[in-house]
Amino acid sequence: MKKLFSIIAVSAMVSVVLFACKNREAGITTQAPVLKYEDTVGLAQFQSWKAMNERAEFEKYMNSQNAPVAIAHKSAMSSSGSTGTMTSSSTNYAKSKTGWSKAAKYAAIGGGSGVVLGAVINKRNRVAGGAIGGVLGGGLGYVLGRTKDKKEGRY
Repeated sequence: MKKLFSIIAVSAMVSVVLFACKNREAGITTQAPVLKYEDTVGLAQFQSWKAMNERAEFEKYMNSQNAPVAIAHKSAMSSSGSTGTMTSSSTNYAKSKTGWSKAAKYAAIGGGSGVVLGAVINKRNRVAGGAIGGVLGGGLGYVLGRTKDKKEGRY
């Protein structure tokens, strides 16, 4: 009896799904109509005005920069007949320190190794051990890296 009831229920569900998905009439389309909106608030005009102003501000900013960011090379060559002279000058600027500081590197290494060691040491609850080990290792690594940063003059 249960088998017969389940077969009837499944066949009823399948038939409902199949008949519900069928189009009502062949001539009716189910696509939504395409609406053409007019620009009543002037959004397109505002966006073009905004783009022009941002471009003008960017060019103004770039022209106002007196100091070049990277190495600047100026060269001029003048030649008269078969002899030529060439003059060149270059300006080198000190590079700013980029990349990770030692404090960040040591904290990341200490945190990662602390997670592994904490999970290995605390066998009853590895998640808690990993969390505690990660925090302690990251803190210790940061302290050691910060002292090295201070010795090198990076603040």
